[in-house]
Amino acid sequence: MKRLALLGIFLSLALGHAQAVEIQVLSPPVVANAGLKAIAAAFTRDTGTQVTVRSHELLKLSQGVTAQPTDIVFHTPDLMDGLAKSGAIKAASRAPLGRVNIGLAVKAGAPHPDISTVPKLVAVLKSYNGVVYSNPDPARGSLGAAMIDRLLKRPEFAGVHGVISSKGNGAAGLINGDAESALQFESEILPHKEIALVASLPEELGAYVDIHVAVADKAPQAAAAEAFLRYVTSPAAASLWQAGGLTVRGR
Repeated sequence: MKRLALLGIFLSLALGHAQAVEIQVLSPPVVANAGLKAIAAAFTRDTGTQVTVRSHELLKLSQGVTAQPTDIVFHTPDLMDGLAKSGAIKAASRAPLGRVNIGLAVKAGAPHPDISTVPKLVAVLKSYNGVVYSNPDPARGSLGAAMIDRLLKRPEFAGVHGVISSKGNGAAGLINGDAESALQFESEILPHKEIALVASLPEELGAYVDIHVAVADKAPQAAAAEAFLRYVTSPAAASLWQAGGLTVRGR
């Protein structure tokens, strides 16, 4: 009886420990808003492993990998290259995930014009009283804002009235009434019912970011992190990513 009681205590402790497993995920907002939380919740439901998502702007994310315990990292390919060179990620675990496009947003119910070519996009943007986007100040670390700012300064966009958001990113600025339209990563447009995505910008403008995922080199929960990586890159997760604005590549 004593042996059975001791075995029961041991199993209870073991199960309690298993249920207490938690992984730390580091992600830019462009991924966190693209269905990551829903996928993390589904992973927890299926495995019992808890997932905590920390979010940093893309250009500030690399320094966050070692600042706090981290198991999984989502990043752009070039910045992931830097993490691989510094030994901050397990290079063999790295996997491509998908792409998030910058899109044009308008208020919900407003017309959705044709922006399928660059000339059509320019003409549409010129017709608005302004196009709002995130503050491109490098200190903020917003890659999307920097990309949009460079885009609007190209010669063919001369005459387009760019407006820096007074309320965070471009989506928030559009909701606040800063302008009639906004340029923003699609995953950061779709969660807001007050606004609507018109379409992605023409592909030739290169207005998108590709995203890779990897296990951190010093992952406290390496086995659970590897399971999570397999989960987020599985065909089953693809529909959740797509619904959130991240186009899964090659699957």
